[in-house]
Parts: sequence; C-alpha cells; structure tokens
Amino acid sequence: MTGVVPAVRVVDAEVRVGGRVIWSHVDLAIEPGRFVAVLGPNGVGKSTLIKAVLGVLPLAAGRVEVFGRPAGEGGRDIGYLPQRRSFDPSLRVRGIDVVRMGSDGDRWGLSLPWGPRRRRREARVAEVVDLVGAGDYADRPIGEVSGGEQQRLLIAQALVRRPRLLLLDEPLDSLDLPNQASVAGLIADISQEFGITVLIVAHDVNPIASALDGVVYVARGGAVSGPPDEVITSETLSALYGTPIEVLRTRDGRLVVVGQPDAAHHHGGAHGQGAR
Repeated sequence: MTGVVPAVRVVDAEVRVGGRVIWSHVDLAIEPGRFVAVLGPNGVGKSTLIKAVLGVLPLAAGRVEVFGRPAGEGGRDIGYLPQRRSFDPSLRVRGIDVVRMGSDGDRWGLSLPWGPRRRRREARVAEVVDLVGAGDYADRPIGEVSGGEQQRLLIAQALVRRPRLLLLDEPLDSLDLPNQASVAGLIADISQEFGITVLIVAHDVNPIASALDGVVYVARGGAVSGPPDEVITSETLSALYGTPIEVLRTRDGRLVVVGQPDAAHHHGGAHGQGAR
C-alpha cells in the first residue's frame, strides 16, 4: 500500500504522566481499514496510547498523526468509545437518546430535537441503531438493558458521524463470554464492511484474535507491533507477562492463548491501577 497515508502514525513518541515515562521511542503505522488490537499487561499505558491518538494527552517527544494530520485535529474522522461506564439502573434516558448524543452532544451538551438537519440526523441515528442490532431495545431506558446491549448502543453512538477511525477502549470489559463474542463480531463486521480503521484496547485477545489484521503490544516502557501471527507468539507473551504462556492455533486458524493462573489474571482479570 505504498503512497497510502496511514490512518494512525506514531513516530518516536514518548508520554510522561506525573514526571514518569509511561512509554518511549514508540513507532507505529496503521493502514486504513485495518482492525488492530492494543494488548499488554495492566498499567503499561494501553489507554494512554488511545489518548495520545485522540490528542488529549500531550507527548513529551515525537509525534502522532491521524490521516496525515496532527493528533487532536481529527474531528469527525474519529469515533471514540471510552472505557466502559456503568449506567444507574434507575436512569430513564433512552438508549436512542444516548445514540443521538453522538451527533451533536459535544456541541450542545445534549442532542437538540430541532434544527435544519434534524431529518438527516434522525435517519442516521436509525441507521446505526439498526446496524448494531439494537432496534428491539433502543427505546428502553439505558439503565434497564444488559451490559452487551449497552455496549451496542454506545458503539452506535460512536458511529453516528460516519468516522473513518474508531477508537475503542476495552469495549469487551465486564461482559460475559457470549456478549464478548457478539460485540467483538459486530466490531469486526463494521470494520470490514465499511472500511473503518479500528484500534481496540483489549484485555483478552481470544474473542478478537481471528478477526485481527494487526496487534500492538505495549510493555516495559515501549511497544512492538505487527501481524498477529508474528507478534502473538509463546515467546513474546511469556516475556511480556513474565510467566509461561502457550499460543495454540486451532484447525480453523484461530489463535488461542493459554497460560498459568497469573497469566489468566493479566489477560482477563481485574484491572490494575496507574497508567492503562
């Protein structure tokens, strides 16, 4: 893909938080339309990388570009789903209203029900609700639907503006296994069908391994990236987690990561504190 401007380019970048270097000398190029996971142990700065791409966290050195422009200038090209937030069961805001906020909530504080573009906005909201399969529950209060249903609605919110880049910070966290598989499949389908670049922070690679075009492993103050079958290896993960990890390939080509209890904790357990 010579001559194609990367969706995300990170060049010799360094981030510091509270005077502490989180990672440095990071180089990365993600081609448009790729589905890429950001992996690594707790506290190494995975979410920090997403914030750097968003342009909300300044670099101490280097640069980050989004479609050839400095991070922070991406605007409507970027859809963002932050780390999972829980909704109070008593919250009466409907799911479809949460989706609407992705259209103009950043400008007005809430999605206004009037204006010359209302018809187009409503058509787009209905389109993305249908796209994520949320039509049966979008009119229910967001606090009453399941965790997986909430995630689908939040993904719809991030898609309202037709972004070229989707940044997802642990969208599978706290979901049960069936919902993890369902939401992961939805994200992969959206990336493939619409050519949207997806950068997803994941706590467990297994639900998304078969759909990935690339991975970025963040660890020990740096990062390594490449195709999954070159980066997701027993040697790499064992060094990364500091415990024996075995990477197996099933008959259908899916990568499965198997490890000791400590490795399972890092890969699918509770989060640590500090830089993510």
